[in-house]
Amino acid sequence: MDLATMFEFAVKRYPDAIAIVQENVRFTYARFDEEINKLAAGLQTLGIEKGDRVLLVTKNRWEMVALYWAIQKIGAVFTPINFRLMSHEIEYCLRDSEAKAIVYEPASKDEVLKATKDVSVKKIGLLNVEGAEVSYKELLRLGEEKNLIRPQIDMDDICLILYTSGTTGKPKGVPRSHKNEYGAAVAHILQNQYVTGESTLGVMPLYHTMGMRSLLSMAFLNGKLVMTPDYSPKKLLEEIEREKITCAYLVPTIYHDLVNHPDFTKHDLSSLTKLGYAGAAMTTSLTKEIFEKLNPKVFVNHYGCTEVYTFTTCNYLDKKPGCAGKPGFHQDIRVVKVDPNKEVGPDDVVAPNVPGEIIANLSSIEAFRGYWKRPDANKKAIRQGWYFTGDLGYFDEDGDLYVVGRVDDMIISGGENIHPLEVEDVLSKHPKVYEVAVAGLPDDHWGQIVTAFIVKADPTLTAQELDQYCRESGKLANFKRPKKYIFVKEIPKSPVGKILRRKLKNGEYDGILDFALEG
Repeated sequence: MDLATMFEFAVKRYPDAIAIVQENVRFTYARFDEEINKLAAGLQTLGIEKGDRVLLVTKNRWEMVALYWAIQKIGAVFTPINFRLMSHEIEYCLRDSEAKAIVYEPASKDEVLKATKDVSVKKIGLLNVEGAEVSYKELLRLGEEKNLIRPQIDMDDICLILYTSGTTGKPKGVPRSHKNEYGAAVAHILQNQYVTGESTLGVMPLYHTMGMRSLLSMAFLNGKLVMTPDYSPKKLLEEIEREKITCAYLVPTIYHDLVNHPDFTKHDLSSLTKLGYAGAAMTTSLTKEIFEKLNPKVFVNHYGCTEVYTFTTCNYLDKKPGCAGKPGFHQDIRVVKVDPNKEVGPDDVVAPNVPGEIIANLSSIEAFRGYWKRPDANKKAIRQGWYFTGDLGYFDEDGDLYVVGRVDDMIISGGENIHPLEVEDVLSKHPKVYEVAVAGLPDDHWGQIVTAFIVKADPTLTAQELDQYCRESGKLANFKRPKKYIFVKEIPKSPVGKILRRKLKNGEYDGILDFALEG
């Protein structure tokens, strides 16, 4: 059961259902399938064959979704990357993936043309972008003149390569098979309690696993995917109301932007009843705010990664806010001792309520089999059939998982281990705090000191006020209280909303030191 066949089954079930929307563009499943078949045949006329990689450097456009399905129909490999990447990063991904074609648009034109200067690759352009050998419209025309030839596709064939962000070196390609993606989509549907005919926002990037889940789950259920190439909270609020969006799968940052937008109460969001989040931790204060303002029937914390997809899910956040919950539909999870020498095995488990490294069973249908051309990365992350996530967490007495941060983000101050999330969770509840991130900065005496980076919701907020708040919270031991407060204009984040603590540690922010405790 390859992905394109699954899509064609959906087309036959409900041909007149709306498949995709972007502004004034609307396609039924039947009409979208016609477009996709032409694109697929057009790609074949360019010499794109089964197994060939096609690199895409575009925003979340409906054309990108059409190309996704066209690439699946010919057995090629959809390889999307961030359209904001610089030319040397694009060139690296081009050469690493050995892509036969690259798709780009005006937003990525300059960097793509520089990246492809010395690389032999077919250039396909969207929106009449300059420099392309073939435009999207020309690709359709080529497809009209040629019959699509569907190759035999096996479930273990690679259909997708996602590149990880590469925060500690070159990005790593994560090959995903039809079986992996089918399994992840089924798990996503079950774990988020989706039904036939749902509708969702296509706002999470399609170069990210969250974007892929929304795309596939909607297609399998004859749902509607509403694409939003240019993100703005106001635009999302309008789309939820206009398109009667029923479910959303977003990072906490976007939920924060939505429920705190000044126009939030002006929009009818009653259709939106199923919410899921992933990609980063959500504070208990934001969790509570979402329950109060959106009143979801389903609200799921989905903890996973590009390589495996599901680790755990929690759909009882009203009882345990911030909890990552139980292992997913296809998964088994353990927490083992932290070992910088990477000699710990999957049987070196820790006791309940003791933090350790979270590991996931690679026998899951959702799990990859190893990085693209990176045996060094495989050796580091894969041991005895388990994926070592690099995340810190613990199981409580109920067997529920809590994620407390990255192993690399753990602050060691005066020999004590301090996890940024527990400090952030306290500070985020202060009414004058808009956003907070905590990191460990070097210190001659302590080794590292807990430093809080604060975006103010109220200009009158002072660091002394926050320090007193932490003292009186009853939730932070004195050694965990921030010794520095730095007020910043914004918290640096990745394109999918993850806090970039390395930038905070490196001084890559616009802010001022307001307060430093002595001793």
